[in-house]
Amino acid sequence: DDVKTGDRHTTSLILVVDDHQKTIEMLFDYLVAKGYHVISASDGAEAIAQVQSDSPDLILMDIQMSGMDGLEAIKRIRADPKQASTPIIALTALVIPGNKERCLAAGANDYLSKPINLKQLKQKIKNLLPCSPD
Repeated sequence: DDVKTGDRHTTSLILVVDDHQKTIEMLFDYLVAKGYHVISASDGAEAIAQVQSDSPDLILMDIQMSGMDGLEAIKRIRADPKQASTPIIALTALVIPGNKERCLAAGANDYLSKPINLKQLKQKIKNLLPCSPD
């Protein structure tokens, strides 16, 4: 798989994890336009490998993925002491009672439902990455 990257305007590297290519492309284009460096993964196992090799500053993690789901990937990322404090925003299309709580209990810092509101996403990233571009 080719790793897409944006030109590095800031020191903030964001890992986008989703099994839908259109979602990755939309988030990639938006985040690069906002000045972030972006890499992507299409499942939980690939996300863990990317985290270990690239140490992103923030992770956008889809929860419903085939193979290893986002909750399991978050738990495994949190188990690594080097990644224990990396901010993670959980993304999910399932708006069901208790889902946000499950994501936060797994180790996510925040939660956003799909379809993704880009203004909300921008604000959540700014809250978790103090040096975010405007």
